[in-house]
Amino acid sequence: MTYAKLPRAIRISGEWTSVTAITICLINQKGGCGKSSTCFHLSGAFAQAGLRVLLLDMDPQGSLSQGFFGSTLIEQLSAERTLARLFDDGEYATNYDGLIRRTEFDGIAVCPANHHLGQFNTPLPASLGMDQYVLREFTEEQTDFDVILIDCPPNLYRCSWTAMIAADWVVIPVPPEDFGTQGLRAVHQAIQQVRELNPGLRRLGHLVTRHDRRLVVHRSYEQRLQRLYGDMVLETVIPEASAFKVALTCRKPVEFSSRRSVAASLTRTLSREILDRIARDSGHRRVA
Repeated sequence: MTYAKLPRAIRISGEWTSVTAITICLINQKGGCGKSSTCFHLSGAFAQAGLRVLLLDMDPQGSLSQGFFGSTLIEQLSAERTLARLFDDGEYATNYDGLIRRTEFDGIAVCPANHHLGQFNTPLPASLGMDQYVLREFTEEQTDFDVILIDCPPNLYRCSWTAMIAADWVVIPVPPEDFGTQGLRAVHQAIQQVRELNPGLRRLGHLVTRHDRRLVVHRSYEQRLQRLYGDMVLETVIPEASAFKVALTCRKPVEFSSRRSVAASLTRTLSREILDRIARDSGHRRVA
């Protein structure tokens, strides 16, 4: 059985032509590889470019949500105020009022998560039924946004599976170390399996994160990734920069906290590369 994704037009101001609607999930089965951080900072770059961004926090740890709103508020949210409500068969299952929370930044909104989502992030059973499409149905109703970024937990359980079913594109953040690159085959296999239900799902690429060019081992693993996956490795490399950490402490994407920093510049470069790749794959060209 397949569940066809309905195309939606989006507006991209400035130098970009229109492309197909963008729904991107960031996935890896390892923690600490930069999924939440990339979503957090990338949302700022997209918003500053004039795009309306919706962040879906599908990780029960709620790190992305806490990045914008703080741990106290997020941890105290009731289940119906988090993405857990999408998996609940109760009265809130198809009622989304109050689920989307606006941030202090124009163009950025968040659907938060906390521990309530954990009960639904179970290992995949033999059959998930129609529950695996709930996130997709939700995203298809969000006509007020141009880009949807989905942060996934550090495993390939139910939350990651439903995120891939809802997505058009997958980005795989990978720190250039042994522990960061282990398990990539399982991630690729999961993507291939999801394509049986979401045939339009595509790999946007592997994103090298937490990189330190001073370390020989990091340069070596980056080169190894490029040999293995070629142009499926994004050209933009995200370093382990203090500006990212300071921005997170201030609860501001680096684009808003330190726009002139190298970290902010690289995040903007990443946002442009992502749009370029999507436009190229969709048959559109960037405006010169």
